Amino acid sequence: RVASLERQLGRLRTENRRLRARAASLSPEGIARRLERTKAALDRYRSVDRARADGYVQASPCEAVAPAPGEATSRAGGMGIHFVSAQALGDGRLDPARPEVLVYAPGLSALELVAAEYFQPDADQNVATDDDRPRLFGRDFDGPMLGHAPGMPVHYDLHVWLWKHNPSGMFAPWNAAVSC
Repeated sequence: RVASLERQLGRLRTENRRLRARAASLSPEGIARRLERTKAALDRYRSVDRARADGYVQASPCEAVAPAPGEATSRAGGMGIHFVSAQALGDGRLDPARPEVLVYAPGLSALELVAAEYFQPDADQNVATDDDRPRLFGRDFDGPMLGHAPGMPVHYDLHVWLWKHNPSGMFAPWNAAVSC
């Protein structure tokens, strides 16, 4: 009986350490550290040629939007040019170091990496339900939303502006500082 209680206490202590570590990783400081590690891991894609060599393919023109009269300016600005990895899309995993999409914007002499975008199809393909909404970096993904191009499924996405300051916030989809 005592041995059984000691084993149970050991399991509870292990679970308590795991939960404390998880809570620390979700603190603002923990999320900032994860974002720094992610940026460092993805800095290799500052060169669009390296992204192409690793299987990222251009999937959109440079995307930008002007606000409609009376519309909030948070929807104004750009996203840039999306480069998609079929491998990352197909593996069904959300890996901060292997985003499904890299976003580039025109620079002075070349395309410049501005953001990573994480993408996950909606399990039931119904925009009215969101019980499978993914979360990364302590943030819920945007969506579910209709696809933006023919053949694109109902999905969730999360933009992370690691290389270009976004006045609307690091996780906002549109960036007023990006233009095409």
